[in-house]
Amino acid sequence: MQPIVRPETSVVESPPPALLVLEDGRTFHGRAFGAIGETFGEAVFATGMSGYQETLTDPSYHRQVVIATAPHIGNTGWNDEDNESGRIWVAGYVVRDAARIPSSWRSRRSLDSELQAQGIIGMRDVDTRALTRHIRERGAMRVGVSSVETSAAALLERVQAQPSMVGAHLADEVSTIQPYVVRPDGEPRFRVVAVDLGIKSMTPTRMVERGLEVHVVPSTISVSEMEALHPDGVFFSNGPGDPQAADRQVAVLRSVLAAGIPYFGICFGNQLFGRALGFGTFKLGYGHRGINQPVMDLTTRKVEVTAHNHGFAVAAAPGERHQTPYGSAEVSHICLNDDVVEGLQLTDADGRLLAFSVQYHPEAAAGPHDASYLFDRFVDLMATHGGTG
Repeated sequence: MQPIVRPETSVVESPPPALLVLEDGRTFHGRAFGAIGETFGEAVFATGMSGYQETLTDPSYHRQVVIATAPHIGNTGWNDEDNESGRIWVAGYVVRDAARIPSSWRSRRSLDSELQAQGIIGMRDVDTRALTRHIRERGAMRVGVSSVETSAAALLERVQAQPSMVGAHLADEVSTIQPYVVRPDGEPRFRVVAVDLGIKSMTPTRMVERGLEVHVVPSTISVSEMEALHPDGVFFSNGPGDPQAADRQVAVLRSVLAAGIPYFGICFGNQLFGRALGFGTFKLGYGHRGINQPVMDLTTRKVEVTAHNHGFAVAAAPGERHQTPYGSAEVSHICLNDDVVEGLQLTDADGRLLAFSVQYHPEAAAGPHDASYLFDRFVDLMATHGGTG
């Protein structure tokens, strides 16, 4: 990590001490990393060995303090190409060994300097293994990170006054305000309306690669506004917050399903699809976050390694069909680590696919490309249902 230079004295100093306090009182000490100050959020850990730039700029991490389980962070610095949105969204960032000098030819500046520039408060020199084990045993919880507070008791009091992630409606806070269109080269095959609940920039890119014209719209889109765009398919993106708080988006999705428009959802879009089909959702103990999660596609029996970022899941039983007003719903994917539902599908009376979703990130930024076939499945679905483009 680059040392902090105080311009008024021109003296090179080590970063000041920093304090991390979980809501149950567990305390960790380290050094400031990034901006100096104080921040609060939900403490979660991400298991990816690489891809920290994509993680930090993923809107799904809004209001979360991310703990990197990989010990060395910052080795590749920060570039201008790999951002998944226009800013860093994490509430804070906690690492063990911060790289002092980035070594990638693509790097334009250090991770530390980018965190400082965007006002993101972090912490280094933390025993992240012990911190991660604590969260695995006790569950995700509220946390405070401070490089200005020296009293753990005082910081704990402020941590316990923070709101819970349960019941939080955050999609509107990260969504685009103005709609925009991403077009392919040449004549588009189909028109997709992508509801931005915290969309990553690589997602429209993957669709455009397949000849789709993507209309990215705010999370607050109404049914009439959706109908006016005449979509061949509708996509609901990833995003932060509790799916039980997103009633407006669920109502819009039900109108899409009732109209028979092909639907594809990922992450938060999977949870909202579950709600639209009549399933419940629940908060996981510590969630799935990383780029190494094994998932089985029950429709093909193939196993894929996938990128995850979710703290909530759909409450459904694999192997059971659930009759809905729109067709027959069932679980299509499961996580092989803990059997959590990782995908849903809706079929008609003849078994033809009408809509589907997955809990993970097939756009693979960062992450493996095992699940890229899902974008092709969406294209095939629109073709089957006679999309006109």
